[in-house]
Amino acid sequence: MNPQDTSIRLIVGLGNVGAEYERTRHNAGFWLVDAVARKAGAGFGAERKFHGETARLRRDGRELWLLKPGTYMNRSGQAVVALALYYKILPTQILVAHDEVDLPPGTVKLKRGGGTAGHNGLKDIQAKLSTPDFWRLRIGVGHPRSLSLTQEVADFVLHPPGREHQAAIDEAIGRALEIVPALVDGQFERAMMKLHAVPKTPVP
Repeated sequence: MNPQDTSIRLIVGLGNVGAEYERTRHNAGFWLVDAVARKAGAGFGAERKFHGETARLRRDGRELWLLKPGTYMNRSGQAVVALALYYKILPTQILVAHDEVDLPPGTVKLKRGGGTAGHNGLKDIQAKLSTPDFWRLRIGVGHPRSLSLTQEVADFVLHPPGREHQAAIDEAIGRALEIVPALVDGQFERAMMKLHAVPKTPVP
């Protein structure tokens, strides 16, 4: 392991396991890694020692792992740390894809480090890694207040988005897919410019 190599070697998608959660907003991270695997023609397999499902991709001699934790959301860090330790993957080589209520549907942003904004999956990963210094792909799903809903956020993210919002989220995930090769090559500035420079038409 080269400590200077900060290219992405693990993409973690956050979500809840089970058919009842499959299309809920909180599973946007799962949708992203599923899309990455589909595009690469790869499939996920259950991996007990990593507490979830994994897929392995190769690009120009580089290995990229995809992980969907099979734990409860608030124990996602257990799966992330297990795989990262086994394959000697640094926190700076990890990208966590997750739903973001502070961004409207149709928006997707990439950043390294920062807070958790109350997201239980991010909180546990940060605690288990003992650092906030990992990459995050923030997939906007909207906020109940912006939709004039009285629903609590915790309840809102456990419901499916409407058709228009789902289409906007899917389009944002499609844009995120285009920067995965740059992330695997360690070209973060290029990836961020490409992702953030695309004109966005978020759905209110």
